[in-house]
Amino acid sequence: MARILVTGGTGYIGSHTTVELMQQGYDVVIIDNLSNSTSAVLDGIAAIVGTRPAFEQVDCNDPQAVADVFTKYTDIQGVIHFAASKAVNESVEQPLKYYRNNLMSLITVLEQMKAHNVHNIVFSSSCTVYGQPAEEHLPVDETAPIQVALSPYGNTKQINEEIIRDEAHANTQLHATILRYFNPIGAHPSAMIGELPNGVPQNLLPFVTQTAIGLRKELKVFGDDYNTPDGSCIRDYIYVVDLAKAHVKAVERMLNRQATEQVEVFNLGTGRGLSVLEILKTFMQVTGVNVPYQIVGRREGDIEQVWAKPDKANNVLGWKADTPIEDVLLSAWRWEQKIRS
Repeated sequence: MARILVTGGTGYIGSHTTVELMQQGYDVVIIDNLSNSTSAVLDGIAAIVGTRPAFEQVDCNDPQAVADVFTKYTDIQGVIHFAASKAVNESVEQPLKYYRNNLMSLITVLEQMKAHNVHNIVFSSSCTVYGQPAEEHLPVDETAPIQVALSPYGNTKQINEEIIRDEAHANTQLHATILRYFNPIGAHPSAMIGELPNGVPQNLLPFVTQTAIGLRKELKVFGDDYNTPDGSCIRDYIYVVDLAKAHVKAVERMLNRQATEQVEVFNLGTGRGLSVLEILKTFMQVTGVNVPYQIVGRREGDIEQVWAKPDKANNVLGWKADTPIEDVLLSAWRWEQKIRS
């Protein structure tokens, strides 16, 4: 079976994708600098799959180190590029960190792919490229206009997509699949891997579970005065395992030369928008655990409401996110209980 290089593979989405790849028979080599994860994730992957993926502690901003990986593993047939800084509000506070890390890491990977004759890349993008879509573009499909980014993080995703398109134009051997995620949540059903952010969580669900287990005093809900049914922001929350499976589909499609365009774009979501307060209340219902929360002011960079129209991914990629939200929230809670036990 083909070998796939997964950058940022000990991260949240990267680790779940590695599991799905290995379970489908792919050989995986992970590179990660462990800036937002730990090598213990490799133990979790091994516990699920029965074998450890190859791992190299490498920073994607280091051209020689990345080149050495391609030289060591001469059978790499494709790359899934996750490695990036990913917190919206942190990017507002530290824009230079985000531009340096997110842009240079992709450029380095593309350079080394070309130098080592690797021509397939799946890129981890984001629905943030759509900004706050106009009402006529909700739910969001792939033809919705790219808007001025509301955060440096979102802007790096836009620029990276442009870098990929420009490189594909110059290098006709390059085939790219851009996957625009909506909001990944949950953990593997085994509770062997899940979302474990360093420091204070930047995403909603880890903050919910950490508050539920008593690690945090209360959850802050940023704004209840948005133009939504309950006033809180609406997102399309997608189960991380469903999301991981989409990457396997994308790899298969590229390796089997089924793509109809040199650069293909897919929105990955459920097609259903849920508000922050809906997620919070559903979590309390399915777990039976009370989560204290406080409504506070809006957070800079947050989008009011966005959810996907995933028809293209459903019909063309042959993929669908259909895990019930209750099961997803329970998986996150089981993971939180395991890591605190």
